[in-house]
Amino acid sequence: MMENEIIKNLNHDQQYQELVSDIGGLLANARQHIASSVNTILVETYWQIGRYIVEYEQKGAERAEYGSNLLNRLSNDLTLKYGKGFGKSNLLYMRKLYITFPKSGTLSHLLSWSHYYEILKSDDALEISFYTKECEKQNWSVRELKRQMKSMLFHRMALSKDKEGVLALASQGIEVQKAEDIIKDPYVLEFVGLPDRDIYKEDDLENALIENLSKFMLELGKGFAYIGRQYRFSIAGRHYRVDLVFYNVILKCYCLIDLKRGEVQHEDIGQMNFYLNYFKKEVCTEGDNEPIGIILGANADKLTMEYAMNNISNQLFVSRYQLYLPDRDLLEAQLKRLLENEQCAIDNEQ
Repeated sequence: MMENEIIKNLNHDQQYQELVSDIGGLLANARQHIASSVNTILVETYWQIGRYIVEYEQKGAERAEYGSNLLNRLSNDLTLKYGKGFGKSNLLYMRKLYITFPKSGTLSHLLSWSHYYEILKSDDALEISFYTKECEKQNWSVRELKRQMKSMLFHRMALSKDKEGVLALASQGIEVQKAEDIIKDPYVLEFVGLPDRDIYKEDDLENALIENLSKFMLELGKGFAYIGRQYRFSIAGRHYRVDLVFYNVILKCYCLIDLKRGEVQHEDIGQMNFYLNYFKKEVCTEGDNEPIGIILGANADKLTMEYAMNNISNQLFVSRYQLYLPDRDLLEAQLKRLLENEQCAIDNEQ
């Protein structure tokens, strides 16, 4: 009798815990929806405020004359009446939100006001469109968005494309369909905290990347899953190690990364090609596509790499890395020059 009573109590306790768990899941889901709804309402409200400001400014020349003082006065009055959240900076960005997205239907309910605030710090329409799309697709936090903008992700991706590719990148975000779509040059690794001098070893760089794995995977891009470091395999009694191994779930393939502290040498190409051949034969299984190899070095001579990679059929790429954030003015000038040259070429053909 006692055993039956114990079992009965245990079953009752288990059912009770399931009840608690079910209610907890329901509450968590409701809170998430509430937070999302609040964000959506806040963004739409700020868009409307921006519209009111712009329409007020456009009502007559006499009002436009003191328009520069309008936001100061409006900030003071709204703050006195409704409390925090109406500083001049916020009002400026509400105004810019409306000007940038004149149709409220183009606003994303997946982005918070904090996301839009960061994105609107850019004055470039292509850049704004790109980061809006990527925030939607990648579900970036505000902190992740800030980092990607500081690392000039849009410009780094755009500089490897023609004008048509740049426009597609801006309107659609990063579309991963082939190996080339995940490659960056350079990769920005400012988060590792290593000095930009020749006093660190390759092991130091590898350790720093593993210690900051989530940030490194953010830099690598979408679809990457970490497999391991110093991946060991043996052939004919000799042992070999790949620095870092990932799997890209979108491309359905392994991605091997070899780190070089200094300049990439021609023999590094042969080594990575060897690794890729091994993975194709011994590691990949049915359903896997051919592996990708990326050699990350501080620099690489273009002509040497061209000769070294001649006739290599594997998906092998050489990219530079840098331990500091890129120069925004420099990349903006390079992208502007690329688009202008493309336009000149189009005009000459017509």
